[in-house]
Amino acid sequence: MSDAAPTAPDRVEEDKVLPIVVYALYLLGFTNGLTFLAGLIVAYLNRETAGPINASHYTFAIRTFWLSIWWFLIGLALFLVGLALAVLLIGIPMLVIGGAIMGAIGVFFVVRCIMGLVYLLKGEAYPRPRTWLV
Repeated sequence: MSDAAPTAPDRVEEDKVLPIVVYALYLLGFTNGLTFLAGLIVAYLNRETAGPINASHYTFAIRTFWLSIWWFLIGLALFLVGLALAVLLIGIPMLVIGGAIMGAIGVFFVVRCIMGLVYLLKGEAYPRPRTWLV
């Protein structure tokens, strides 16, 4: 008989450094604006060669970027049209709605990055990387 206890199957660990770098670049982008693009490029370059856990985080990060950009542009368009029409007082609601959308997208972006980091640091794939929500 063998004295060795049965071992649990080894869990495959993926390197978490690059997905952490992507999320960090995204969060750092609020201070300088350029690292958003650097994070997006890193995510695109590594998504195809990554394991299943990291690939889900790269997909999630890429979707976070594009969803945020599109909603920010919608909010910006409303804000600018509202700003132009605010002289006539009919643009004030559009001005407020556009500003609220842009602010909410900033919060949305940060929350998604933090949620991605939480799952990544636990060693888990993001459960629904293609979702529109958190």
